[in-house]
Amino acid sequence: MGIIAGIGKNFRSISRYNQIIKVLIKYGFEDLVDYLEENKEYTFLQKLIPKKSRKQATQYSKWAKMRLVCEELGPTFVKFGQILSNRPDLIPLELTFELEKLHDNVPPMPEDIAKNIVETELNDTVENVFAWFEPTPFASASIAQVHRVTLHSGKRVALKIQRSGIHDIIAEDIKAMYKIAEILERRMPSLKSFDPVGLVKNFEDSILKEIDFINESVNIQRFYNNLKNDTSLDQFAEAPKVYPSLTTTKVLAMEFISGIKINQVNELISKDIDTKVIAKRLAVSYFKQIFEYGFFHADPHPGNLLVLPNSHICYLDFGMMGSMLPRDISIFSKLFIAISSKDIKNIIKTLQQLSNNVPIANMRELEFDINEFVEKYYVREVHENEMSTILLDLKDIIIAHGLKVPTYFFLFARSLVTLEGVIAKLDPKLEQFEIVKPYLKTSIARKYNPLKMGKKVVNSIVEITDYMEEFPSDLKNAIRKINSGQVKVDLTHKGIDPMVHTLQRITKQIIAAFIMVALIIGASLFIVFEINPLWNGISVLGLASFAIAVILGFGMISNIRKGDYDN
Repeated sequence: MGIIAGIGKNFRSISRYNQIIKVLIKYGFEDLVDYLEENKEYTFLQKLIPKKSRKQATQYSKWAKMRLVCEELGPTFVKFGQILSNRPDLIPLELTFELEKLHDNVPPMPEDIAKNIVETELNDTVENVFAWFEPTPFASASIAQVHRVTLHSGKRVALKIQRSGIHDIIAEDIKAMYKIAEILERRMPSLKSFDPVGLVKNFEDSILKEIDFINESVNIQRFYNNLKNDTSLDQFAEAPKVYPSLTTTKVLAMEFISGIKINQVNELISKDIDTKVIAKRLAVSYFKQIFEYGFFHADPHPGNLLVLPNSHICYLDFGMMGSMLPRDISIFSKLFIAISSKDIKNIIKTLQQLSNNVPIANMRELEFDINEFVEKYYVREVHENEMSTILLDLKDIIIAHGLKVPTYFFLFARSLVTLEGVIAKLDPKLEQFEIVKPYLKTSIARKYNPLKMGKKVVNSIVEITDYMEEFPSDLKNAIRKINSGQVKVDLTHKGIDPMVHTLQRITKQIIAAFIMVALIIGASLFIVFEINPLWNGISVLGLASFAIAVILGFGMISNIRKGDYDN
């Protein structure tokens, strides 16, 4: 039985790989297939693709074809494209815009299959758990669908149910992705710097988290707690509660919240809801997520934002979230403040801090690019200086100079593009940078809070005290190991041998020069004072000394001309 199962798995993998090749050929990516299949065994697949389909594909741009390839290959590739759209440091900007359009059109699961998954996961019948179960889901996607249900207590719940078999589909697709990435990395050396295998690994980690609804429930709870603990007067955001007892890796139960989709402007106006107020509250809630909570919703498109009757904004779908360290929040705040004050030195400093102080190859060129960026920023109108525009302009500079910023930088930039698109429909003239300034200053002030700084000082003193207590015993242990021969020191001097050789050669030349000078002086004295024996009235010792000096001189000239290339 195990052998048959193994054969079945291999067959599915080969079949899926061939399907990917077929779709690539359909959309005209034969050059890429050439790298994947060097033996040209794919030619028989070309015959299986109708000429009409291939002809239709020619009407699309190269970037649109890439999007269509992802859509045709199904949910795994759609998700991969969506995640890749967050990495403008790796792919062209035109492709990011195309990948942002990705959507999956799949029919919902039948009611009996959905109920069967729920009963298996909750280990009980649907009738026992719920008073009512909506037969048709009100939302459906490639990974899950959402049903309205009512608890016996009367509470309305949104029940997210994972699609049957989606985990196995994703696992097979990831195997095919690894195979393609390994081949491309091996046969296209130019792609090595992009680390195709590493990209697939990051995607695998991301999508496995997304299909684990326990992970999403933790995100919701964390987001909900941030809002609940924020008692300030400018807190107008909400999130659904999670029902942990009804949540598993494949089923997620959360509070059902009804409202108006934020992009339905006419309906908002008909309910006497001020769209300008909603726009400002949306901007405030999002900037608080970034600069106060350090945990933000990374996919704020209109389908994930509801306007409630009290004019509060409710966030939905927490599969994709961004997280920032307190240190990075402070650096980010400094960056925007430095931009607003045209402080080029501090802009460069904060970019270096974000990239863990990576050495800059050409500081002068970076200063020039930052100066051009700042000047361009200042000639625009204030409301045109959206945060996303600033980040996307900086992105080009970051990539050009090889700075490695955290991945959330691009996630933040992309989510702001989406958010600003929503805000533009509600209030096109909203000055976002003016709204965010107080939160930037607060986040910096928070870092230099006297109480926090005092705690840091106390912690440092405690650490030093602990170290001083442990130092004598550590020193004894080190000496004991040295005495017992347990410590082995292996020193390797890189580049010191050529230097030693050069010093030795110079020393020899100096000694030879002294000897040569001594011989010349001695020869001169022998000849002047006519020291015996003489030859034609000239001292033989003088002539001999002079001849030896000449030979040494020629030897020195030869040695100097050879330089450091002698052995």
